[in-house]
Amino acid sequence: MRTAPPSTLTFYSFPLSGHAHRVALMLSLLDVPHRTVDVNLRSGEQKHPAFLALNAFGQVPVIDDGGTVVADSTAILVYLARRYGGQAWLPDDPAGAAAVQRWLSVASGPLAGGPAAARLVTLFGAPLDAESAVARAHALLAVMDGELAGRDFLAGAAPTIADVACYAYVAHAPEGNVSLDGYPAVRAWLARIESLPRFVPMAASSVGLRAA
Repeated sequence: MRTAPPSTLTFYSFPLSGHAHRVALMLSLLDVPHRTVDVNLRSGEQKHPAFLALNAFGQVPVIDDGGTVVADSTAILVYLARRYGGQAWLPDDPAGAAAVQRWLSVASGPLAGGPAAARLVTLFGAPLDAESAVARAHALLAVMDGELAGRDFLAGAAPTIADVACYAYVAHAPEGNVSLDGYPAVRAWLARIESLPRFVPMAASSVGLRAA
């Protein structure tokens, strides 16, 4: 693993992972000091004993915040929001918290099985059914576009960790041969996220509809 200068919070990442980008984006939006350690997934470094001690599932991202180790991207978003963001990114009221949780579930379900899966095929050669993944992606985007036509962000009028959880794989859906052309409200939502202070993008890949 490539090391970086020491700081309190250590973020174990992989640059092309949308799950890891969720954490990178949240850390930047909250301006949390940290060091990033890139884990070489291509060589299987995530399966080495040193990393498995951090996350027995052998997956990035993981954070170590002064001895508090948290794995799973959505769990990390919840932790960061509560630890560093107050109610702005994760509401305390029942309705607001439920609205956010709904989209965290989408991020772990339809988003993972749609745009993220389609991108896995084109970028990493994953042995998945690309046609079905693209179809699931468009079904999800149609729902998102309808809901975002009536509000600025997924869970309401202000950004929350729901938006952070869903951003990367939607923004990079064209890399999985999923066009965003028919979803104007989704594209406007992406632009609103990208205009947030301290927004950081995920590296683009020339695959799928973005192939050179």
